[in-house]
Amino acid sequence: MRLRFLAPLFAAALAASLAVPAGAEPGSWLEPPAPKSLPKAARGDRTQNLEFLFGALKVAPDETSAKAIEQRIWALWMVSPSDTATLLMTRVRTAIEAKDTDLALKLLDGIVKIKPDYLEAWNRRATLYYMKKDYGHSLADIREVLRREPRHFGALMGFGMIMQDIGDDKRALEVYRRVLGVYPKMQRVPDLVKTLQEKVEGRDI
Repeated sequence: MRLRFLAPLFAAALAASLAVPAGAEPGSWLEPPAPKSLPKAARGDRTQNLEFLFGALKVAPDETSAKAIEQRIWALWMVSPSDTATLLMTRVRTAIEAKDTDLALKLLDGIVKIKPDYLEAWNRRATLYYMKKDYGHSLADIREVLRREPRHFGALMGFGMIMQDIGDDKRALEVYRRVLGVYPKMQRVPDLVKTLQEKVEGRDI
């Protein structure tokens, strides 16, 4: 896919790239942990909880602490807005486990149609499109996620991986810096920023 085809769609959005680390599954950084492993969402106002958690994420002293906070954020993002969406997301997971990507995409189409503010339906669909190398649709869904939640580090990483695939290292560096502004202890990202900085801007003399 040529960059000039993508540019009009994403000119106003941050973009970047991220190489998938050795041994990692493609798209693995875009998805939350398995629902059964997620902590329960905190009670109280969801927006206030997210603000508190993102504040804590910025000042987490180490990767272990940051990862625990990350899981709390995923837990809030994963909370379904309706019983119907919950049921459909369960079927999406079953379809993905059965490697029936087409069925999973159809189910996600239904969820975003009935509950367009459910971030994780857009994010999961973006992940599946990415794994199919359908970058146009994946980026469109990522844009929907970031429009609703600009701090969504999973969507930002997906955006980054796609930009890496199309060879835009300059935008990759921009988005990695944005990711670190949200999640300073995100695994591997500081090293990737350093590598891209040397590649794009050159080594310090």
